[in-house]
Parts: sequence; C-alpha cells; structure tokens
Amino acid sequence: MTSDTPTTPDEPGPRPGPGSGADRGISRKTLLRAAVAAGAAVPLLATGGVALARDAARSGDGQRLTPTPYCDDGDDLTPDQMEGPYFKPNSPLRTNLVTPGTPGTPLTVSGYVFGRNCVPLSGVLLDFWQADDNGDYDMAGYTFRGHQFTGATGAFALKTIVPGLYPGRTRHIHVKVQAPGEPVLTTQLYFPGEPRNSTDMIFDPALLMNLRGAGGGKEGTFDFVLNVDGDTGPTDPPTDPPTDPPGGTWASGHAYTSGDRVTYGGRSYRCLQAHTAMTGWEPPNVPALWQSES
Repeated sequence: MTSDTPTTPDEPGPRPGPGSGADRGISRKTLLRAAVAAGAAVPLLATGGVALARDAARSGDGQRLTPTPYCDDGDDLTPDQMEGPYFKPNSPLRTNLVTPGTPGTPLTVSGYVFGRNCVPLSGVLLDFWQADDNGDYDMAGYTFRGHQFTGATGAFALKTIVPGLYPGRTRHIHVKVQAPGEPVLTTQLYFPGEPRNSTDMIFDPALLMNLRGAGGGKEGTFDFVLNVDGDTGPTDPPTDPPTDPPGGTWASGHAYTSGDRVTYGGRSYRCLQAHTAMTGWEPPNVPALWQSES
C-alpha cells in the first residue's frame, strides 16, 4: 500500500474474502486510484507537502468522505516483490546514500511504517539498495546501499538520487523491511509516469511512490504496511510474570558491528549489519542482522 500515491483502479467486482470491495463500499483509496487513472493531479497540502489519501478524497458530490482505516481496508498490506540479483548483506547504517560529487538527480524518500492495525512501528529495519545514475549496481562496495531504523513515530527518510535505467527494468528502488522479531518484507518502490512502467513485467502500481519536484531534485513519499500488529501499549493489567529471554552473550542496548559474534539460546551467531540491539531483536528473530553459525 502507498499512503500517499494512489495506483490503478481496482478490478471491477468485489474481492473475495473479508474486507472485499462489496463490504467496504467506496474507500478513499479507490477514489484516488480512479482520479489518477483519469489523469487528475495528485493533491498537495497548502504547505507544499503531499496530501495523504485520507485527507484528499471526496465523494462525487464534493463532500469529504468519512475516514476509513486505509491501512487495513482489505488489500492495503504492502505487497512483496523479488529480491533480484543485486542484494548484498552488511550494508552500512546510514540515511544518506549520496557522496560529494555523485552524479544524479537528488531524491528524498520519506514515509512511515505501520502495522495492519494502523499503529506506527518503531525500530523497523529498512535496508535500501539501488542502481546509480548510469543504471549500475555496486557489487564491490556499498555505493547506494544502506540501512536505517524507524524512530518512535514509525518515520523514515532516505537521501539518495533517482536511480538510472538498465535493460529490461523500469526505474525502481529495492528495500527490505523488517519489524523486530517479524519476517522480512522484500519489495521495490516505483516512480509514477515512467514509460517503462507499462512494459516491466515486475512493476506493481501498488508500489508507486508519490513524487513531486523539489528545487533541482525530487521528493517521494511512501508508507509501508506490514502484516503485523503494532504495539498499542502495555496490557492492563500488565502481564505477570514477564517472560525472561534465554541466556547468552547477546545483550540489549549493546552496539554491534558487522562480524561480531554472540551466543543466544545455546547457539552462536555472527552479526551481518552494524546496529544497536534492543529487546525483540534477539538473533533468532532477526535474520537480517544475525546469521546462525551453529
């Protein structure tokens, strides 16, 4: 799901199962999809920021629609896509992939990561990789590769460039997204208005970013929705007694670097990506950070 960018119209007829179009009626996202298909401009806020779908959609008579839980209206989970041949583990922890003198059109991609219950998710790992301005991937080093974690509000922001084209594909950015202790979502982000979108066999309009000009560069927005429930706060009454993790040398709060080795639950693990450990990121739960050695 994209929070800011509508995609192509839904296929006619109700979707099977819970949350079908017949059950939901007309949603804000459906109206925005139809607007884009008809060539309407994506609305912007008066401040210049991109309007969220829930702020922009209106019914046919011009009345603002009642808000819908658009991050869980039956088909809003962010779809997965193939990893492709160019992924490399151990990317550096950074939010800026651009170095001085790097050619290309500046691009900032920002957004939020939500759970299926519309709760923003903190501490989510996002690992980005993409082609350079010439359409080439750096397989010897880590140019245009990097990972980061969402903050307390579930927000992320990436500074990069618009990736170049290479044969067979439209313009895109790869990303792996993983909430603490949850499976990895591997997917790709796409650019609206690209001629190759219509010929790329992998392209999915549900993964289009909302994009606008920003000086000499571009600003893109996208919200990920993972198939997990966000933490809505402590239970009342609290769970008693709390569950203690199994012993080992791994410790929450410790800053690990790539190559560090720890034990946890009677097994050995090697660190794949530098990070500061936190509860929920125990080695067996986060394969993007730890590789089992026993």
